[in-house]
Amino acid sequence: MARRASQYQHSPPLAANLGLARPPAIYLTAIVTGLGLHFAWPIPFVPSLAMPFGALIAALAVMLFIWSIRTFHSAGTPVPGNRPTTAIVRVGPYRFSRNPIYLAFSLFQTGIALGVNDAWILVTLLPAISVMSFVVIPREERYLEARFGEQYARYKASVRRWL
Repeated sequence: MARRASQYQHSPPLAANLGLARPPAIYLTAIVTGLGLHFAWPIPFVPSLAMPFGALIAALAVMLFIWSIRTFHSAGTPVPGNRPTTAIVRVGPYRFSRNPIYLAFSLFQTGIALGVNDAWILVTLLPAISVMSFVVIPREERYLEARFGEQYARYKASVRRWL
């Protein structure tokens, strides 16, 4: 019986992210909190001439997000982390970042911060990135290492986590 229990402890989870820390919810919470603080106690931090760059950064983030999603779909692997990953994707934006979707979320929030000219939105980005870096991504990496072994280890060694 003890041997059977230890077998189950070492089997990979069914998906990369079965927890409550869902990336879209993490970033949405950070953005909504930052906007709430912006309306309550605004803290401008850039000259008004720099604000249009916020829209540009947000648009680039949306393009990166779409490119990342399409690349996953082309590879035949699901995007949601609560579904089993079927392949290690090494093309498209995944050549440069192991997490281009999370990078897109972070850039989008940065673009919003610049566009509305409020530091609170950047301040609330810091805990979002921290949760992603210390909770979500390590959990996903453990899953991918268990599921794909050496194939993922080679990819992880050759491509940075963020950029």
